[in-house]
Amino acid sequence: MPEPREAAAPERTLASFVADLTFEDVPTGAVNTIERAFVDTVGVTLAGAVEGAGDRANRVVRATSAGSDGVSLLGVEGSASVAEAAFANGTAGHALDYDDLSWAMDGHPSVTLVAPALAVGEHVGASGPALVTAFAAGFEAECYLAEPISPTHYEQGWHPTATFGVFGAAAAAASLLDLDAEATERALNVAASTPAGLKRNFGSMTKPVHAGLAGRSGVTAALLAAEGVTAGDAVVSGERGFWDRYADGDEREADPPGAPWRLVETGISVKKYPCCYFAHTSLAVAADLVERNGVDPEAVDRVEATVSRGAGDALVYPDPATGLEAKFSMEYALACGVARDRVGLAAFEDEALSDSEVERVRERAGFDVDESLPYKSNHTRVRIVAGEETYEGTMERPPGTPENPMSERALREKFVDCATRAVPEPTAATAFDRFRSLREQDGVRDLLGSL
Repeated sequence: MPEPREAAAPERTLASFVADLTFEDVPTGAVNTIERAFVDTVGVTLAGAVEGAGDRANRVVRATSAGSDGVSLLGVEGSASVAEAAFANGTAGHALDYDDLSWAMDGHPSVTLVAPALAVGEHVGASGPALVTAFAAGFEAECYLAEPISPTHYEQGWHPTATFGVFGAAAAAASLLDLDAEATERALNVAASTPAGLKRNFGSMTKPVHAGLAGRSGVTAALLAAEGVTAGDAVVSGERGFWDRYADGDEREADPPGAPWRLVETGISVKKYPCCYFAHTSLAVAADLVERNGVDPEAVDRVEATVSRGAGDALVYPDPATGLEAKFSMEYALACGVARDRVGLAAFEDEALSDSEVERVRERAGFDVDESLPYKSNHTRVRIVAGEETYEGTMERPPGTPENPMSERALREKFVDCATRAVPEPTAATAFDRFRSLREQDGVRDLLGSL
């Protein structure tokens, strides 16, 4: 791959990386990671398209795109413009908080990449390998720009999926539009005027809207750049630029994109549970303690977790009133781990909150923050007291991490469980096989034709 034009300018370094990247440059292991991310994201998007924020986004887009001969909306009838499809599909992908995560950008990477890539890819008739390349470019872009200001950015109340994701979306779109380095740099600098997304909206339908807005803004930035729209210089790295305004001045130097590959070094974690990732380890430990020790949920007097400050900042609903709030409730997650045999999509629907057995345990659940843990650590220590017995367990990383990946069987089961909320099971099975072998697919239209 050619060297960046000017290594000293982060925007130009990144733009050259994106513009010069080819499928052959992407490490084989990263290609597999991308295929798994694509299939998982398409699955959760199909589920999210027909409920909650995803359903509302689709309604708005279809109502304002009447007669549009555009690109596909996943899981529903109709089409929309490229940018609006990126918005609707991106919102649907994050609607259930079941989409993947990476600590390389402190957020959900794929939801801001897959929706824009499919929309632009369908528009230009891209191949499977081109989608893989665009995803790789976008992932490395959002992680490269996140690295200097994380986790301070998250601690200050920003939602990284939205704020870093817009750059990933712009890079993925620029890759598929085959923009040169100069135009790609302009796309990134246009995108730098759009990042937004507040953690204050966690637990509401607006959180998934963040992902849709990031996708739409990134695609729009790339399309504008392709038409010659200009932008300032150093809009990310300069004075009063993105890094300067979106952190506390404590920026650090980042390694160049692709050196090393964040997709390989940090990777992507696939969610086992449809709730805030900070709750996953505690939920998993609670469930394991109950199963291994034969604990009767009705006998539980107390269940407690000790977690990081990041978890404390995100899990802010001790007494959730809706399924969306329950996704950001440690108390509810612990109760599900204790009282439910399976914690899937149904566990976080509104009506599930009236489950008396879960509610009984939730009222006896709580958590403390261990200030000595790194801010974004997933380490947990769970303690269950049931009568005279006490059970304790710890976990460092949630299920589904690159070190402990979800099995192919579990990945397929999750996909089918999600996809069949919108399409028949045979259709879901075919779609899984095609997206899972993305590098072998001839075009986006054939891929989407499987749905």
